[in-house]
Amino acid sequence: MADRSKKGKRREPSAGMEIAARARQELAEMTGLEAEGVTSLEQQEDGVWRVTVDVLELSRVPETDDMLGSYEVELNEDGEILAYRRVRRYARSQVDHAQPSQGQ
Repeated sequence: MADRSKKGKRREPSAGMEIAARARQELAEMTGLEAEGVTSLEQQEDGVWRVTVDVLELSRVPETDDMLGSYEVELNEDGEILAYRRVRRYARSQVDHAQPSQGQ
């Protein structure tokens, strides 16, 4: 859906936004899991898009104990899914620690 910017001009969705939305929707339909959000998006030199989508895999009480999965989805330039795979599973409350940079 197009937005209006602060100056009143109509902003069309970028290709990346459309690809991210498509990856999120298609992954949810294929897996039957609720997509929580897109955490990364990049286009490879060969035109393939790589999108990381976080999904709710297991709902628990309290919500901080929910289990989430990060899925890497590859789509072609037309938005068709070529492949997907889970790359990480974690509790919602789990904090990522930044990796130390090389040479430290």
